[in-house]
Amino acid sequence: MLSVTHLLLILVAVVIFFGLGKLPSAMGDIGRGIRSFKNGMRDDSDDKDKITPPDDKK
Repeated sequence: MLSVTHLLLILVAVVIFFGLGKLPSAMGDIGRGIRSFKNGMRDDSDDKDKITPPDDKK
């Protein structure tokens, strides 16, 4: 379980790593990546529904 102290330490580490100027663009990139991942997962589940078994006519 993460406490408030842990979250603050993570926030400080992120600010030090990215800097305050690049933080908004980094968060935007992360958000776009998450949205892309969700869309990809949704597309994969839609493709599975559309697959039909082949006809075994001989």
